[in-house]
Amino acid sequence: MQIPIRVSDRTSHHPLIFGGGPVLTANPEPFADFFDLILLGDGELLLGEFIESYKAVRRADRSTQLRHLAQIPGIYVPSLYEITYDRPDGAIQSIQPLDAAIPAQVQKQTYRGNTLSASTVVTEKAAWENIYMVEVVRSCPEMCRFCLASYLTLPFRAASLEASLIPAIDRGLQVTHRLGLLGASVTQHPEFEALLDHLDRPQYDDVRLSLSSVRTNTVTEKLARVLVKHDSRSITIAVESGSDRLRRIINKKLSNEEITQAAINAKAGGLSALKLYGMAGVPGEEPEDLDLTVAMLRSLKKAAPGLRLTYGCSTFVPKAHTPFQWFGVSPDAEKRLKSLQKQLRSQGIDFRPESYNWSVIQALISRGDRRLAPLLELARHYGDTLGSFRRAFKELQGQLPELNYYVHANWSPEQVLPWSHIHSGLSQAMLINHLASATAEMKANIQPEIASEIASEIASEPVPVPQAIGQLPDSQKLLRTVVE
Repeated sequence: MQIPIRVSDRTSHHPLIFGGGPVLTANPEPFADFFDLILLGDGELLLGEFIESYKAVRRADRSTQLRHLAQIPGIYVPSLYEITYDRPDGAIQSIQPLDAAIPAQVQKQTYRGNTLSASTVVTEKAAWENIYMVEVVRSCPEMCRFCLASYLTLPFRAASLEASLIPAIDRGLQVTHRLGLLGASVTQHPEFEALLDHLDRPQYDDVRLSLSSVRTNTVTEKLARVLVKHDSRSITIAVESGSDRLRRIINKKLSNEEITQAAINAKAGGLSALKLYGMAGVPGEEPEDLDLTVAMLRSLKKAAPGLRLTYGCSTFVPKAHTPFQWFGVSPDAEKRLKSLQKQLRSQGIDFRPESYNWSVIQALISRGDRRLAPLLELARHYGDTLGSFRRAFKELQGQLPELNYYVHANWSPEQVLPWSHIHSGLSQAMLINHLASATAEMKANIQPEIASEIASEIASEPVPVPQAIGQLPDSQKLLRTVVE
């Protein structure tokens, strides 16, 4: 059976097409016309509920099925919501359910258990060949203001060492000797030292161990030594910038001294390379901040001579449900990437910039709405290249907003966002407060204290998000001049 790509073209003879994961949970709207339903949040909670609910209506007509499933928390049925615009190429005016029986907001579901995921299939054909993946932690407690992996997935959760991690590792190592420990901040697991000691036992000597990005100030000589013993040659840390000022703006609680110590410890433990992740075009960034990044990397070469340094740098891309969702991509970012490339390669530092043009496409999808559906179809038809997107935009000119609207424009906090009807767990008011803290840092370098506020917000009931311009209280309108 050939399944139509659009929901509107499917009939009762076609199966329901559903999707999930962080991209669709953050902003499902560019893909809304292609999915009958979307699961928002963690599969541990959603999949069982979805299957049981579907069983109850599996023999009903398609409309009945969808309306029934839309009542399940975390299940979003896009076709049951109407989007209106100021004009065809204008801003969103409102997002409303078709009738009162459909929830006005869909609440992302958050699994709070301490048994996290692990690979179910290990194969040489996977992106990471023959590696058994174990999720050590979920989310990140650091709350960098641009970070989807932190804001969208709160609270920070750690897998139980005895009940989850060790049994999962033992299962995986029956079929492979390659082990990957996953998480946005693996080394911040409260029992990470015990896990490291466990993997340092003789029975694991032939295991090749790899870690995803780790917190910089947790890179110890012991960690480096264990990684070297298990056939790793490098470790990756996210530093974002060499500028203290810029790190305060984004709430990256890190100092150059800690970065230097991580490099020293990595070399002392026997690692031959250190990979650092950074970003260009961050809101509030000045050319002087790039100079400080170059200076920081030069100082690392002196502090840990012989350690091979790689600096991977991406362009800032706004993400839904983060305080920086209202900022656009800086038009200066491409120029700044080229400036970094010129300065660092002359210093013998391996500089690996991500494509600025593909970052623009990321931002388009990150902030897009339903009007992008024909654009995505055309781009796919033309080959899914950068040229395909340019050609599709040209063909659809006048039928949807300009690229600048989605990608580069700073949006007002009063604006109805494409994902305003999706509740991620943190309120709009809190995100605006965190944005205010960032803009205060841009002006006065004041470090905010937000940890207790976050904990309180996570534990509280969902706060309704205003659905139309003019419904925001005056206190939330104060930032309008900041982002315009």
